[in-house]
Amino acid sequence: MTLFLTVLIFLIAGLASSLLGIGGGAILVPLFHYLLKMDMHLAIGTSLAVIIPTTLAGTFQHIVAKNVDWRVFAIASVCAIIGAIIGANLCMKIDAQMLKKIFAVFILLIAIRMLIQ
Repeated sequence: MTLFLTVLIFLIAGLASSLLGIGGGAILVPLFHYLLKMDMHLAIGTSLAVIIPTTLAGTFQHIVAKNVDWRVFAIASVCAIIGAIIGANLCMKIDAQMLKKIFAVFILLIAIRMLIQ
């Protein structure tokens, strides 16, 4: 059953990532935590690792279709790398229960904003 759930989670994440550009984390973290019973820290770290091949596959398709703004990519990449390093270090210092609450609030705020617009 765990293998089936894992395969299903990855198929959903890959589809959502390429279709909606959400990166997969918004789907992977809760599914890893609740369906695969991973600790929040492990779910976040695993999600980040899984996003690498997922993103590469989807990005390649968008490069072929000429759907990448390379100037924005360059600026965003530098800033995102710095933010990721700071975020990963901060994550390790936050309790798993607090991470769960922060994640839930973040997802809720995004959903509310999307509904309003």
